[in-house]
Amino acid sequence: MRSSYSKDDVILLLKDITGLVEPLPTEEREKQIQAGRHYCEMLPLEYVPTEKYMQVYNSALKNYAGVVANAVGNLADKVVTQRGQNIVLVSLARAGIPVGILLKRYIKFKYGYNVPHYSISIIRERGIDDNAMNYLLERYQAKQLLFVDGWIGKGAILNELKKNLAAYHGVSSDIAVIADPANVTELCGTHEDILIPSSCLNSTVSGLVSRTFLREDIIGTKDFHGAVYYGELKDSDLSYQFINAIERHFTEQSRKDTFELEGFGIDEVRFLAKKYGIDDIHLIKPGIGETTRVLLRRVPWKVLIDEKYKYDAQLEHLIRLADEKKVPIEYCSLNHYKCCGIIKKLADA
Repeated sequence: MRSSYSKDDVILLLKDITGLVEPLPTEEREKQIQAGRHYCEMLPLEYVPTEKYMQVYNSALKNYAGVVANAVGNLADKVVTQRGQNIVLVSLARAGIPVGILLKRYIKFKYGYNVPHYSISIIRERGIDDNAMNYLLERYQAKQLLFVDGWIGKGAILNELKKNLAAYHGVSSDIAVIADPANVTELCGTHEDILIPSSCLNSTVSGLVSRTFLREDIIGTKDFHGAVYYGELKDSDLSYQFINAIERHFTEQSRKDTFELEGFGIDEVRFLAKKYGIDDIHLIKPGIGETTRVLLRRVPWKVLIDEKYKYDAQLEHLIRLADEKKVPIEYCSLNHYKCCGIIKKLADA
């Protein structure tokens, strides 16, 4: 699969389906999802950031690169302590790819060894890409594989991973992430709901690659899951600007994460579902990364922001997006998360 990333940073085990799928407007795609069609059978039209939004993104990158770099360092130390140097990073496309690159680069920076890094697709309710898994297991031992993602919202992908990997003897369902406000993995840089600036944009900070796609008329039984390469966006590509901005803040001694949580994020999500009368928890997307995704590619009903973070600069891009898209913001009390996006229930879906 093509991308704007160097093969030295990541090899994408994906089928290039560029030109084969017509992206759908957000409203149309949302109607089809809520009518029962799976999100992986469609691709969204990419959000084109406004000039003001890009100013907010660049400000976020400048202000929080150090926080993210510190979390990457903490995560890398845990990975090396637990798994040693004989590992293969397997990032989950697409949000996991830049994090996998940062993790690979930090391990090289501090420990001096160059670990392989591949990216494969996993899709909620459809599972992991078995062809990609078989490709990896033909080349590496099962115990070497370590999955990497950007952050954990509710923990849905981790649950999918655990379920799918039961079929692969010796492959661990551990997942390494920068931020885990759901409190479900110790293999994280922090349990705090921090802003990871790559969550603020789509393909232009992810190697110009779309989110992954799976539909039997395009993806054959022997194919990897698919993705589109947006070559027409190459003049707007910020993928390495993001990587380099974080990498400049790498230090060999990271500040240890002291942020502690009680309980699990999923319980807070269930509480919110009851409070707002929402019968499908898939419509509730907690955390900075997930809330950003809701605003970028779904039809939001409202955004919840923890009142303690009402004026927090980490959430400035969310305020900007909500304003652009006329989405109401409600300030409330949250425990695990700084914010939460709620998808609009489309009655005519």
